[in-house]
Amino acid sequence: MTMFSGQAEKMIDRAFEALENSRENHDFTLSIKETGFITSVSTGIVRVNGLPGVGFEELLKFPNGLFGIAYNLDEHEIGVILLGEDSLLHVGDQVERTGRVTDIAVGNALIGRVINPLGEAMDNKGEILTGQRLPIERPAHAIMDRQAVSVPLQTGIKVIDALIPIGRGQRELILGDRQTGKTAIAMDTILNQRDKNVICIYCAIGQRASSVAKVRANLEENGAMDYTIMVVTEGNNSPGLKYICPYAATSIAEYFMEQGRDVLIVYDDLTNHARAYRELSLLLRRPPGREAFPGDIFYIHSRLLERSTRLSAKLGGGSITALPIIETEAQNISAYIPTNLISITDGQIYLSPKLFELGILPAVDVGKSVSRVGGKAQLPAYRAIANLKLDYAQFEELESFSRFGTRMDENTMKIIEHGKRIRICLKQQELHPMSVPEQFIVLLALTAGILDRIPVEKMQQAQDALIESVRLIPADTLENLFANKKLPDQHRQVLLNIAEEVLQSVHPQQATTTKD
Repeated sequence: MTMFSGQAEKMIDRAFEALENSRENHDFTLSIKETGFITSVSTGIVRVNGLPGVGFEELLKFPNGLFGIAYNLDEHEIGVILLGEDSLLHVGDQVERTGRVTDIAVGNALIGRVINPLGEAMDNKGEILTGQRLPIERPAHAIMDRQAVSVPLQTGIKVIDALIPIGRGQRELILGDRQTGKTAIAMDTILNQRDKNVICIYCAIGQRASSVAKVRANLEENGAMDYTIMVVTEGNNSPGLKYICPYAATSIAEYFMEQGRDVLIVYDDLTNHARAYRELSLLLRRPPGREAFPGDIFYIHSRLLERSTRLSAKLGGGSITALPIIETEAQNISAYIPTNLISITDGQIYLSPKLFELGILPAVDVGKSVSRVGGKAQLPAYRAIANLKLDYAQFEELESFSRFGTRMDENTMKIIEHGKRIRICLKQQELHPMSVPEQFIVLLALTAGILDRIPVEKMQQAQDALIESVRLIPADTLENLFANKKLPDQHRQVLLNIAEEVLQSVHPQQATTTKD
């Protein structure tokens, strides 16, 4: 008994000694925490009293794991944009400062994942572990840190790559009425980036859950999620999440750009973004302007799209190519938001509902579409088909006269017949992007006049045969298609000879003479 009691005393002494050491070594520091309380809760907006030291756009912490952004700093209260469900909050709940702005996790771990604008996983694949975070709002790179757009970004869509080309670092607006194929163009462009060392980011802003699921299914089915990140807000999400969504996606894109990578980002769509910001501004009692949008609606989009660029070689030469999407109403491209974005971007692709109804897909209106930069970045080989846009414009003008039953001379009829074949060749099936050789041999045969003697009903068969003939193109000719110089005449003739030989099997009566 004496032995056991001695051991117990030693253990007690050691315990007291450890406690004494802990007390002596502990640093008693005061942690000052600034708190406030909720005075009112409305849809997507919370008004807070207190927090005298809060800064503009500082992140605030609410109960139930919710966060908000301090946006209106009034004399007696703070207007906060809530990033979550307002039904979880009540008047009187405590609010804390975080001392930081809203940020998002960035890194390679995001590739292949579906996340929300707060960086939380939405694909049931587990937590995303990254070692770096970036603010969602960052200043755009200075002009001296940029270089000219000179590298093409192939979309895989004939009408765009040939007539409205896009370069890496460009901002090309896609606009049109609802259900005219805007998202389809963006999807084809993402699918065409396979094996091209381009990271793709699809930013869904206030989309229906079914639409987001369809996009994700298409990307997974075609293996595009291996190089794609989806940043998603759905229609039932708070307006605050919709508002920060494109900024969060752009910060992820900037991480890869600053690593020297090329990034393609799709904003689908900025109409919903503008509406979410209008809703927040009206709830915050900011003065409404044209169409009830706030006065800084231009600024929120310009500071977003200005972050898309191509960096100089000393900064790694990475780029962000932006494809913002806008929905028009009744083909009104002169409305407030469309005109704002047309003036911010480097060109636009306009989708016509009339062409869509006629089954001419993609329904790109060549006359109203333009690329203000991409021509400098287009592969020089495409200059061999430079007159295609002019020929198509002439055809559209003459076609309207032919509908009146006016008698046409032979030359006019040739232009109309040639235009019909241009229209057929510019058609393309959704989710089937075409490689440069496949596009080029079809368009070269078209501009050279080889396809003019093919009957209209056999044009699709002729196109399929030309696409199959790509395997017959010699390696040196293929190399020259991608070279940074004009396609030499001898290689152009090689392609024409292959096209003529292949089309003889489609329509034996077709003459082998070609026009210059």
